[in-house]
Amino acid sequence: MNGISIITICFNNLQDLQRTCASVDGQDRLPDEHWIINGSTTKDIEQWLVSTPQPAYRKWINERDKGIADAFNKGIEKACFEITQLLNSGDCLASNDVLSAVAGVFDKDPLLQWISGNIQMMRGGKQVVVGKPFDQHKVYRGMRSVSHPTWFVKKQVYNQVGLYNSDFKIAMDYDMMCRIADKPYAYLNKIISVFDDTGVSSQNYLRSLKENRKVYESHYGFSFQLLIWQFRLKLLHYLLQTSFGKWLFGLKKKLGLENF
Repeated sequence: MNGISIITICFNNLQDLQRTCASVDGQDRLPDEHWIINGSTTKDIEQWLVSTPQPAYRKWINERDKGIADAFNKGIEKACFEITQLLNSGDCLASNDVLSAVAGVFDKDPLLQWISGNIQMMRGGKQVVVGKPFDQHKVYRGMRSVSHPTWFVKKQVYNQVGLYNSDFKIAMDYDMMCRIADKPYAYLNKIISVFDDTGVSSQNYLRSLKENRKVYESHYGFSFQLLIWQFRLKLLHYLLQTSFGKWLFGLKKKLGLENF
């Protein structure tokens, strides 16, 4: 049996954290541990963790960190079990059978190193579900269909490739995907997470594309494919700011093409 460690980083967002914790606590297969990495400047989260009864598997660190990657790394270093998930505060597990489904996938294949699944999110003002099997030959496309909140990664992978790179402020997860691209992988065709779109990558989308390009070129060198793909993403981003673009996306969703 594979143990599961969930890691949740948070920063001055108690209500988001409470929502995430509720989704974890409602699982029919509970995690073996749930680490809260709290880098807040206020005391709200610390006081809630200390004063409110918490399940035995919930553990926490209340101390400032050096950013998202540093907080991720603190959690990974603390994790004691084989399978890890980085579920940020505000993101939620989509249903109460997510962890049992994930555990089943890993139990069937001992060689498996990581998996991803589907995510529910807002796009063009509409709730959509996106997710596709990871394709190493399409890494230049970024994480549009292989969303980080759906990943479950064996801790031994981090022992092999290293922890998250603090040089990247947004695209540290994309950098990690490039580093684990050749590890044994499986796709779970299930909604794993519900995404909170108030995070740094959503609020700084164009900046994240620029950092993604820097990450890609650090691993694979210059790519004309990447330039074309990112040009397409930028056009879509600007189009979705318009009423016409939202109407077009609504039509696309009705046709069942939101995942393309």
